[in-house]
Amino acid sequence: MSSTEIPQVALPLGVIQGKHCQTVYSHDYYSFEGIPYAKPPLGELRFKAPQPIEPWSGVKDCTQCASKPLQKNSRTGGVEGSEDCLYLNVYTKELQSEQPLPVLVFIYGGAFYTGEATTNVYSPDYFMSERVVLITFNYRLCSLGFLSLADPALQVPGNAALKDQLLALKWVKQYICHFNGDPDNITLFGESAGAASAHAITLSAQSEDLFRRVILMSGSALCYWANMPQTDMAYRLAKFHGFNGDNNDTEVLSFLQQLEPNKLVKHSLLNEEERRKLYMFAFGPVIEPYVSENCVLSQRPFELLKHTWSNRIPMIIGANSFEGLYMYQRLKMFPHIMRTLINDPERILPEDAKAAHTPEELQAMGEKLLKLFFGAKTPSDRLVFKFLDIYGYKIFLHDIHRTVLARLAYASQPTYVYRFDFDSPDFNLYRAKYCGNDPVRGVSHADDLSYTFFSNDSWKVGLDSPEYKTIRRLIAMLTTFAANSDPNCDEIKPVCWTPLKDSEPNMALNISYDLKMMELPETVKLNALDELFTYREQLY
Repeated sequence: MSSTEIPQVALPLGVIQGKHCQTVYSHDYYSFEGIPYAKPPLGELRFKAPQPIEPWSGVKDCTQCASKPLQKNSRTGGVEGSEDCLYLNVYTKELQSEQPLPVLVFIYGGAFYTGEATTNVYSPDYFMSERVVLITFNYRLCSLGFLSLADPALQVPGNAALKDQLLALKWVKQYICHFNGDPDNITLFGESAGAASAHAITLSAQSEDLFRRVILMSGSALCYWANMPQTDMAYRLAKFHGFNGDNNDTEVLSFLQQLEPNKLVKHSLLNEEERRKLYMFAFGPVIEPYVSENCVLSQRPFELLKHTWSNRIPMIIGANSFEGLYMYQRLKMFPHIMRTLINDPERILPEDAKAAHTPEELQAMGEKLLKLFFGAKTPSDRLVFKFLDIYGYKIFLHDIHRTVLARLAYASQPTYVYRFDFDSPDFNLYRAKYCGNDPVRGVSHADDLSYTFFSNDSWKVGLDSPEYKTIRRLIAMLTTFAANSDPNCDEIKPVCWTPLKDSEPNMALNISYDLKMMELPETVKLNALDELFTYREQLY
């Protein structure tokens, strides 16, 4: 097909029209955006498992991304997006080739209450330098994606967003061949809440055979924020918006299904104890209260790790070297948070480690951890970066480490671990968001996205820059892994990225200005956190 022709694809569902594009580095590719993969989740379908899309007639215009899912803007507090959001985007390097292309499916992060599959944030430019197909897609957020009710008759057990993700994957498996993608060579990857989602999906029997390998970037289903407790959050949401009835699931659902959409993502529901446990949002993945046809999580994730089918597929997993930096602005604005941690050190302990200990033991364990992070220095809110380090371990690093240990114990296929440590002066775009104009350095949570996706905040870096070299390395590793389950490629030679071994459980590929296989510098603190668990099997 020439660049002047308008690309069309005839799916069994109907015909779609896309467009021919060029990346910022002048690589050609084809784009099909805003393809519906489910019925609009409106009316009686609100909060429920998604329903497959029905065929359409005529030619559907798929030349621009659909609206972002309905969500509250964390910066302005305003509500944006649409409740009708279940659309996906397909970007393919070639619509015809001798062999079909490897497929990568990406799940965005955003703490389960923000996020979008748009080119404003996740443009495919860097991936389209390679012979692959890339898919991004929307899924429901906040209460719309995660409201959970115990009454089986209502069919709202929770995790509708994870079910959106599974339906998108089923769509890809069924239809990607029409875009020159190989349905038998699909790689799932996600970042932050997207990584936790991807991992949760791999733990579900529903996802078996939908993909061949998985990449988890700064997130895991074991992260405490991806394991929401069963609470009365639906009732609290209804009461917040004026419901006067009792905590009756039928009445609560009836009220919420008739509520204006904007109110479903605008609320303040966490109680003092939940805030003390560092819960950051009201709605996220839950253990479903009963097993239904669409059930994704019937048990807590670490109980599923031993027998999951995904122990038989390869995994890349890793994190950034200063994950906690994303809390910088919050601690700067609210320094009392640090004083609260000093006075209540139990708050920094892993949630799963608390159950088997007395309050006195928990206090002592918390004080021991504070000493580990602060050394000889007296904990003080002037030492903000020490607290940010604590948050990095609490929110991300230790639960990712537990996931790695479980892979070592149970997986029969390779696990590749990385540590992203590329500290650009000006291209770590997420650090810039979290720290503003303050002269802060370090590789923050989500900074690796600066080198995997082009966005509205990006610019075309020079071909001879270390930033471009890092983009090429990351994209080459991810796409090579997607092609053949091994991330080693010319772009990282002479370094060889070796998979995890029992004898070296903390070895990782450190991705900085140079590449190096090394023991994680975080090992001492990770091991200290491991020791808080009464029984070692609790780690898995």
